[in-house]
Amino acid sequence: MLSAPPSDVTTGTPVGEDPQRSSPTRRRWGVRLEIVLLAGPALLVFVGFVIFPVLMAAYYGFFSWQGYGPPTEFVGLKNYITILQDPLFHEALTHNGVILVLSLVLQGPAAILLALLLNRRMRGQSLIRVLIFIPYVISEVVVGTGWSLMLQTAGAFNDLLESTGLGFLRNDWLSNPDVAIWTLMAIITWKYVGFAVILFLAGLQGIPEELHEAAAIDGASYWQIQWRITLPLLGPTLRIWAFLSIIGSLQLFDLVYIIWGQYIASTAGTSTMATYMVSEGRNAGNFGYGNAVAVVLFVISLVVALIYQRAVLRRDTDGALTGPLSRRNVSRRTR
Repeated sequence: MLSAPPSDVTTGTPVGEDPQRSSPTRRRWGVRLEIVLLAGPALLVFVGFVIFPVLMAAYYGFFSWQGYGPPTEFVGLKNYITILQDPLFHEALTHNGVILVLSLVLQGPAAILLALLLNRRMRGQSLIRVLIFIPYVISEVVVGTGWSLMLQTAGAFNDLLESTGLGFLRNDWLSNPDVAIWTLMAIITWKYVGFAVILFLAGLQGIPEELHEAAAIDGASYWQIQWRITLPLLGPTLRIWAFLSIIGSLQLFDLVYIIWGQYIASTAGTSTMATYMVSEGRNAGNFGYGNAVAVVLFVISLVVALIYQRAVLRRDTDGALTGPLSRRNVSRRTR
C-alpha cells in the first residue's frame, strides 16, 4: 500500500517542495491585491484630480461656453485653431521658452556654486542655508506684492538707486518691455534658487569624500575635483532639478499675474500661456476657449516631459529598476 509523502506541519506542503510553487495562482492574486491596496488610493486621486479634469477641459474646449449651464454651442476645433493662429498666444509661448532657458542658465550655475560653498565647513553655515531657502517657502502672493511695490517707478528700489548716487540706473522695471522680462527672471531666480541649492546639497551628501581625497592626493586642484568628480556624480540630481524647472517654467502663472496683472503682462512682454488662458478665457467670459488653452498647455507640458524623460532621465530610471525589467533594458542597450 502506497503512503503519501511526509508533509511539513507548518505549511501543509510535501517535504522538499517549495511552498510558493505549490500555489502560483494564489501568489499572483496576493501580489495583485498588494498592488491594488498600495497604489489604488493614489490612482483614484490621480484620476479624479488630474485625468478627469483634463478630459472635461477637452470636452468643454469644443464649445463656446460662458461658464454656467450645460454647453450647447458646439464649435468643434474652432477654439484650438484660434489658439494656434493667435499672435498673443505665440508671444506667450515665446515668453515661456525664454523663461525656461534663462531659468536653467541663471539658476543652475548659481545654485551649484552656492551648494559647493555651503557644503564646506564654515561659520554660520546653517544660518546661511536657512536664509537662502526662505524665499522659496514664502507665498507667491507675498513675493509678488512685495516686489511689485518695491519696483514701481516711485518705489523703494529706484529711491535706493537715487540715494546711492546711481540715479542714472532708474528705470520703469515693470512696464518697460525691454527690462520687464529680466525683472521677472531676477525675481524668479531670487525665489527658486534656494530650492535648487537644498536639492544639490542633498545630492552632494551622497558623494563619498574618499573620492575627493584620492583625487587631491593625485594632485588634482579643487576645481578639477569639482569638474571631474563632483559634477558627474551630481548628474542625476541636476537632471531632476532641470526637469522640475522646465515644467515650472512652462506653467508659470502666479508671480506674473500678481506683479503685472491680467492686461499689463502682455504689453510689458511678460505674459505666459497660463496668464493668456486666464485673460482670454475667464476674464473674457469665454470659458470654452479657456479650457481649450488649458488642454494645449497640458499637451505641450506632457510632450516636453515625455521627450525629456526619454532623452535625459531614461538612464537614471533604468538604473533604479531591478528585476526582469531592468535586465531587459540592459540587454536592449547592449545589442
